[in-house]
Amino acid sequence: MTVAPATPTPAGTSPVPPLAARARAIGGSPVRDILAVTARPEVINFAGGLPAPELFDREGVAAAFRQVLEETPGRALQYATTEGEPTLREPLARRMTARGLPTNADDLLVTTGSQQALSLLATALLDPGDTVLVEDPCYLAALQVFGLAGARIVAVPGDADGPDPEALAGLVARERPKLLYTVPTFQNPTGRTLPAERRAALATVAARHGLWIVEDDPYGELRYDGERVPWIAAHPDARDRTVLLGSFSKVMAPGLRLGWLRAPADLRRACAVAKQAADLHTPTVNQLAAARYLADTDLDAHVARVAAVYRERRDAMLAGLPEALPEGSSWNRPQGGMFLWARLPDGHDTTALLPQVVREGVAYVPGAPFHAGEPDRSTLRLCFVTQTPEEIGEGLRRLGRGLGK
Repeated sequence: MTVAPATPTPAGTSPVPPLAARARAIGGSPVRDILAVTARPEVINFAGGLPAPELFDREGVAAAFRQVLEETPGRALQYATTEGEPTLREPLARRMTARGLPTNADDLLVTTGSQQALSLLATALLDPGDTVLVEDPCYLAALQVFGLAGARIVAVPGDADGPDPEALAGLVARERPKLLYTVPTFQNPTGRTLPAERRAALATVAARHGLWIVEDDPYGELRYDGERVPWIAAHPDARDRTVLLGSFSKVMAPGLRLGWLRAPADLRRACAVAKQAADLHTPTVNQLAAARYLADTDLDAHVARVAAVYRERRDAMLAGLPEALPEGSSWNRPQGGMFLWARLPDGHDTTALLPQVVREGVAYVPGAPFHAGEPDRSTLRLCFVTQTPEEIGEGLRRLGRGLGK
């Protein structure tokens, strides 16, 4: 992390007190740093995690905002309750119930993006020094949240199906953690999905040993192949100890900053108190516009159209990888989501290789920052949803040149 030089103190004055230890200890996001370096328009950027902007339903969202501001401007522009607008929580609850998890509007807390939900949970659950268990590799911004809370972060060993239940049970007995954090469907960064059997096993461990599960599901609706796998939160063993996070960022628009958490009552109330201290409530006009959008538009049909485009882009990346990556590389075939995870042969360091790849006009995210434990430096994350198939093909040709293929 680069540290800016200290500002000179004027003569006759004393320095201001230092930043909090947690702020000094936690660096910025390596992904954000890479995006800043690769923001040139000529760079084909596989490093981001942004949905394709040309697929936003701009007319539908604009119409929803217009109607809300024309019909209920006083309400839309006013303060609102911390828990969120009932007109939004009610259709959200119906969507979750229809997907196999009986939910009432009062079970939900609307957040300013699901990223805020993670911060609220850290405030409500974690004291400095508490242990948090995470997948390996893990969503990078979750590592930041837990690190900023002063938690001790321990990676759970696993395989292609996710965290190993036996390893989890051993760690819970030894480390006495507060929670396990997981993105079980189309995970960021790997794109993997935990099978139903693995989810059930994790729920059983949590019930037997006493553990919160934070189940983050920002990508679950972006499925291209296979059958939907039930949430961990729907498993009988986990219903009283799982927090389910959701978001409109990947299916409607990230700029709305609308997410939510579903949690048992006591924890949900604690998160609401934490939110009152953070921002009072999520913007009212955005909540009401999203509620109107859900009432007037078939969101599932919109998601299906987006998924069809993303599927084509995933397939284009899968088709081009054999020619782009060195012989002996391996990669997965995600059934949905936005990311693909690749591993180069032993001896390759994707962090060290990135500058020469960027010089070819393409970018990826090295895998090392996603690891809470010992990193696998030969891994990398590729986002396939932002570019067209033609741009993906060209980007992979550039990647091959940058890797010396």
